[in-house]
Order: sequence, then structure tokens, then C-alpha cells
Amino acid sequence: MPKRPLSPGRVRAARQSARVTIASAAGFYPALYWLDRPIVAIYALFAAISLGVLSPVPGGGRERARTVLFALPVAMALTGLGTALAVTTGSAVAGTLVVGFTVSFAAAYGPAPASVVPGLLLFYVLACFPPYAPDALPQRLLGVLAGGVLLVVCELLVLPAPPSQPYRARVAAALDLAAAAALAAAQGHRHDLEAARDLRRAGLALRLSQAPPASRPTGAGRTARGLAQAGAATRRVLDQLARMAERPESAPVGDPPSEALLRGVAAGCAATAGALRGARAVPGPEALEEMAADFIAVRGRPSGTRADMDGRPSPRLLSHRSGVLAAAASAMTAQAAVAVAIGGRRTAPGLPHDQFWYAEPPVRRLLALRLTGNLTLRSVLFQNAVRTALGLGAARLVAGALDLSHGFWVLLAVLTLGRTTAGATWSTVRSAALGTLVGSLAAGVLLFEAGGAVDVYAVVLVPAMFVAFSVGPIAGPAWAQGLFTLVVAAAFSQLAPPDWRLAEARLLDVLTGCAIGLVCGVLAWPAGARGEVRRSVADLLRAVAPLVRLTVVAAVGAPGDPGTRRVAAEEALRLTRHRLRIAEAAYAQYRTEGGRHPVEGGPDWHVALNCASHAVVGSHWLPRQEYGPAPPDAVRWARDAVGQLTASMDRAAALPSGAVRPRPAPLPPEVVSTSPAPVLPMLVDIDGWLQTLAADLTAIAGDGNVPDGRPPVADGGSETDDGSESGDGAEPGGRQGSGTASRAG
Repeated sequence: MPKRPLSPGRVRAARQSARVTIASAAGFYPALYWLDRPIVAIYALFAAISLGVLSPVPGGGRERARTVLFALPVAMALTGLGTALAVTTGSAVAGTLVVGFTVSFAAAYGPAPASVVPGLLLFYVLACFPPYAPDALPQRLLGVLAGGVLLVVCELLVLPAPPSQPYRARVAAALDLAAAAALAAAQGHRHDLEAARDLRRAGLALRLSQAPPASRPTGAGRTARGLAQAGAATRRVLDQLARMAERPESAPVGDPPSEALLRGVAAGCAATAGALRGARAVPGPEALEEMAADFIAVRGRPSGTRADMDGRPSPRLLSHRSGVLAAAASAMTAQAAVAVAIGGRRTAPGLPHDQFWYAEPPVRRLLALRLTGNLTLRSVLFQNAVRTALGLGAARLVAGALDLSHGFWVLLAVLTLGRTTAGATWSTVRSAALGTLVGSLAAGVLLFEAGGAVDVYAVVLVPAMFVAFSVGPIAGPAWAQGLFTLVVAAAFSQLAPPDWRLAEARLLDVLTGCAIGLVCGVLAWPAGARGEVRRSVADLLRAVAPLVRLTVVAAVGAPGDPGTRRVAAEEALRLTRHRLRIAEAAYAQYRTEGGRHPVEGGPDWHVALNCASHAVVGSHWLPRQEYGPAPPDAVRWARDAVGQLTASMDRAAALPSGAVRPRPAPLPPEVVSTSPAPVLPMLVDIDGWLQTLAADLTAIAGDGNVPDGRPPVADGGSETDDGSESGDGAEPGGRQGSGTASRAG
């Protein structure tokens, strides 16, 4: 039988294990045997392990090396701080609480900072334990520097990881496909189900969960925010064009304004794709915006076909034109976002200013906003930082009070085995305890049989490291803890006379750390993000309901004080944006959790985020159109329809995982026939917006049903289920409707 090829995950783990093993051995052996500096040796060993194994640094060889290089100064500073605070147990515990929270909370800056958090914490943990030895600080810093530099060299030269595909390349490829589809639609080639499937597949590829962690634009800077928004807007363009290809009956033939605008969309998408590849200058959305403005001016006019009624455009034609305009607006948003991300532009003329709010502030302001936006008990990042700090502080207190000989292993167990839910922590702790027990028995046998033969431990260390670092990440916590026990036994037996009680101490310390981690998991937000995502989605829906109602009332020109209504709408928009950011963070953490409550199945929280995104997008555009006041019967219909929808939102907020099926009244034919021609486009937009929001609200239950037998609306949103975040106020994507309300992109 032919041998099965190794999986890519195993190959990556073996390559990383080789790099870390070489870096660790190159720092440990010369320092110990040539220089006779055991302190330098142990810190060089743990520096390579902490930044190479404990820290899952993403990206290719150059990206990993750059991240490790930037983390080295912080690692040395934490080593110095830990050395200074080790003077007493009280100072060490206080420092552990502060450092644990501060370093863990830095994960808000993006995937690269988040990846090195565990490794950086280990530097402080290793240095803050007795004995208090400030004189040893130069040797400790030398060991950290040597281990880090050796790891950087190995990342660059020893089986370097291949570079990950940049996210901008994915967006460029999707824009090329959108340009071809828009041009085909302009030429009359509209009914093509295979092309529609290709468009949707390209949209799915823009989900951040489909991109390598290193290339996900989830940072707090202007470039990352702009690329994330460009990806979301591009996905909406693809979904709009896919719907045109799937529904030929909704695309009247012989409509010159629509065809001209589709050609403009094709040209704009192609130009933006070229800019992302560096082949041409970054275009602005001005040309496409001018075409869209001309299109809006003629959108309410008849096309001259039989579909028109008494010199008025038919609802079918208006619906088609509204979809074309939606695709154009999303293309404009993509162009503007790319111009901000890589072109250095600080404005986006013609588009809502608050959509590109991140274009003007300096980078330091954007970083500060990312942190302050998560300084709340409702932020999962904040909860995780608090949980980590409390666990490490408790472990340091127990280790110091009991005077454990290798107390840092207690903190290491808390650091590596803690999870965000009590169920996941218990599952991990059980496996780790079993693995440590078996590993301790094996280490005890090794120490008993080898006795004082240091050469045996020197020979065993390298293969033990390679096996532990290649098998542990793949096989799970039991194998990882068991094999790592052999590694530490072989290493520490070369630093001091070997004693079989070293394995016993390792077992007791790991079990102590497991117990502390389990207690923290039970007491500090035991449900993890699962409970938080329910609460945050409920609050989000409660904020969305008044925003939708105020938007529709303003659009149709219902009686009331415009000034008071505008202030209320601005406050509703601010509250919705704030709660959307919190819900996105909770959902991102929820998608990474395992344990007893798997992330698959159950309520579709991503649809809830899309529903809120549509509400925000519609609030930008609907009240801004100059259509004139709607007739009384149209105002009554709009009030009734939005009242039915917002009532359903309130019910869904009371039970966000329950099945709520809103059925807002569709636009009545008699209202269409009696409304003035200039008002009809706005009424069609409102109808499409409300029906799309209703479909999103229905789909939260996870059963895929939508009201009135409508097919599910395609997902056109940015993906936040893998640690991504749209940013403080940046527009995430959403399911796209067929109206102007869906055009903000």
C-alpha cells in the first residue's frame, strides 16, 4: 500500500520544531558547556521556546522573524521587571497582576501582538521567582537576547515558512472577477448560474476566516481598517452581481442608464484591482460617483419598454435599477477604502464621512481608540485579560506562599492550559494532568536510570525537544505536557545534580496550576464568549430597532420636528455602532472556543451582526435622498411596516436565539399606483431594506428560513468570526438588499 502523505499541519509543526530545536540547542549548549553560564543557558533555551512554540506567531519566515525581533525589547524589559519585583512575594504578585492584564490586553492591537502574548508573559514569570538575584540580570538579559536572535536567524534560514498570501491579493482577484461580471451584465449576458456560483465562491474567499492569520487586516491602523472595509465592500459587489445573474426576470433588457453604470462599475473594479497589485495609481471613486449621480437623476424615469406603466417606471425596473445602484455604491466604497489604505488619502468625497472616520486621525489616535473601546466589562478582550491576570496572580501567590522549588511551572500551567470557558478548561486540564503524570513517570525512570550521567541528558534533550515541539501542537495537551516534562527534566538535570524528585515536583506544580486555572475558569466568566455574545446581540438588537424606525420616518417625511428627529437618529446611530463593536468582539472570541459548546450549530450570531450593519448602512443613505414627501397612504404603510419589524426586533432581543419570523407588510400595489413618480424609487428602497432586515432577523435562529418564502439573502458581510474586528465605527459588511439603503458598502 502506498504511504499516506503527511498533512500540511504536521509538516508545518515539524518544520517549526526543527527551527526551535536548533535555536534552543545553539543557545543552551555553548552557554552551559563553553561559557559555564547556566543562567544564560536556561534563559536562551526558554527564549526560543516561548517565542517559537508557546507563541503561535503567524506568517512566513520573514514575518515571523520580524515579529520576534520587535518582541525582543519587550521581552528583555519584562525580564528586568520580573527580576526587580522578585524581592518579595507581595511585589511579585502585584507585578504579575499588572503585567498579566497589560500584556494580555495588548492582543487588541491585532494578530501579531496577540500571538506573542503568552511568550512575553513567560519572560516575566521566569524572572519573578526566587531567588531574588538582581546581580544575575545581565546574564538573564544576555540569554534572552541570544535565544531571540538565534530564533530570528533560524526563522530566516532553517526551512523558512512560506509567505502567506496578502489579503490585498485576494481582494484584487475578487475585484477582477467583479469587473468581468459587471461588464457581462452591461452587455446583456445576465442569466448565468455558473457565473453566479463563481461570484459567491469569490465572496466567501474574502472572509477573514479563510485568510492566513498573518494576512488578516484586523489591526488598529489605517491600512488594516481600509483593507478590511475594501474586502467587505467587494464582497457586496460580488453578491449584487450574483443576484443579477441568478434572476434574469428581474433585469429588464434595453435600459441604457443601467448598462452605462454597470460599465462604470467594471472600470472602477478593474482600476482598483490594479492599484492593489501596484500596477497603477490608486484611483478615487470620483468618476464612478459622477456616473452614479447621473444615474440617480434618471432613475425614476421610464425606459421606454413595455414594462413601463403609463409613462412611469415599473416596480420591477426600479428594483433592478436599485440593485445596479447598490453595486455601484459598494464599488465606490471599495475604491475609497483602498485609496485610504494604500494611497494615503484622508477623505472620501461623496460618501458618508463617518464611514471613513479612520482616514483622518493619526495612527496613535487609532491605537488609543482600539484600547479605550475595549475598556469595558462587556468586552471579551477585557474579560480575557482580567482572567489571565487573576490566574497568574493567584498562581504566583500560591507558589510563593508554599515555597515551591520550581514554582514557575505553576504559572506556566495556568498560562498554557487556561481556556475561555469552564468546560473547555476542564477538558484541557484533564488531558494535561494525564499527560503530565505519564511524562513524570517517564522522566522519573530516566533520572533513576541515568543517575549522574550528565552526558545522557545532553544527548536526550535535542530529540526530546524535536519530538515534543512537533507532536505536542498536533496531538493535544496530553502529549504536549507529557513530552515537555521530559524536556524540562533533561534540561534541568544538566544545570544541577539530577534528582528523581524533579519529576515529582513537575507533576505537583502542574497539577497546582491546573487547579488554579480551573478555579479561575469557573469563577471568572465561566461561559466565556457564549454568554456574552447572547447579551451583546440582545443589546445590539434593542439599539437597532429605534435606528430603523427613525430612518424610515425621516425618509418618508412623516410629520414631526426634523431637528428633534435628527438628534434622536444620531444618538441611535452612535449607540448602535458602540454595541456593534462589542458584539463583534464577543462573536470573534466565540468562534474560537471549543469545549462542551462547539462553535458550529445553534444561533447564527453572524447574521445578527449583518442585520445591525444593514441598519447602519441604511441610516446613511435613505434620509439623504431628495425624493420629496411621500403621500399619506405611503407614510401609513411605512409606519406600519417598520413598526412590525421593530416589534420583532424587540422580541428577538428578549430571546435572541429563538425563532422570530417578522413579516413587514410589502409595498402595496395601490401605493405604487398612486404615489408620485419621483417618490417611487425611495419607496422601493425602503421596502427592499425592511425585507432584507426581516430575512436577517429570521435567520438568527439558525434554521435558514426567511419570511414569505423568499430565498435566503446572500451573505455580503465582512467576516468577524476568527479574531477579526471591523474596527471602532468602521462598517462591517452585511447581507445585501436590493435598495438604496444597502448601498453604503
